[in-house]
Amino acid sequence: MHKILLDDFLKEVLKEDIGRGDLYTRMQNNTQVEAYVLAKEDGVLSGRMYIERLCELLNLKCEFIFDDGMVFKRGERIVSFEGNMSELLSAERTILNLLEHSSGIATLTHKYVQRLEGTNCVLLDTRKTRPLLRDFEKYSTRNGGAVNHRLGLDDCLMLKDTHLTRILSLKKFIDDIRCKTPIVSKIEVECENVLQAKEALEAEVDIVMCDNMDIQMIQEVVKMRNEIAPSVLLEASGNITLGNIKEYAKTGVDAVSVGAITHQAVWVDLSMKID
Repeated sequence: MHKILLDDFLKEVLKEDIGRGDLYTRMQNNTQVEAYVLAKEDGVLSGRMYIERLCELLNLKCEFIFDDGMVFKRGERIVSFEGNMSELLSAERTILNLLEHSSGIATLTHKYVQRLEGTNCVLLDTRKTRPLLRDFEKYSTRNGGAVNHRLGLDDCLMLKDTHLTRILSLKKFIDDIRCKTPIVSKIEVECENVLQAKEALEAEVDIVMCDNMDIQMIQEVVKMRNEIAPSVLLEASGNITLGNIKEYAKTGVDAVSVGAITHQAVWVDLSMKID
């Protein structure tokens, strides 16, 4: 994230909690203290970039023991702080919210990525993110080992079932839209069966999403892709869980997308302590 956007985000997050001013600061406690964040359960760290910049804005010193993407264990210290007590306490909940939320997403994402070991398939996130937190949550999935799918409607054209209801000729539509979108932007089509996938492959799209298809159907699409359009990427999506993700990966698709890594992630339990 660009520094200006990061600063705007962090200032809004602080403003949400501090409001017109932390009442504790009326005591004008300028004592210099040392503190740290303690892991109360295992997890994968995410949020370092946000916390380091937040500390710069508040003139707090921080030193991370773990980098983003590293696994930590219950009882380990994650990061240490040094600075004005009032400033640190005013930022305590913001620091913990950012780390717990981001690390929770990274931790769940990491579990999915581990299930893909031994395959040539990558894990993608989705746009199923909380409003105004897309950059933050997609940053978190990257730290868990996922690859970002499109960030919004402006970086890739995806034709979903709702779009396709008004497209009479997919081939003609793709030919026309190619001239109206940036040359670097990809076109993806969501397909619910083998016939739709065949039409998309013949239309020379960049990515075909096998949406809610069963394993056998996806295997048919993979075989067809390899025969008539080997350069097209295949993505599987829909009802993919920790229990079945490897089976989908073994079909030969290039990627699987899972919305659960953001909207079903549980925050990691962390706590701040003052020495």
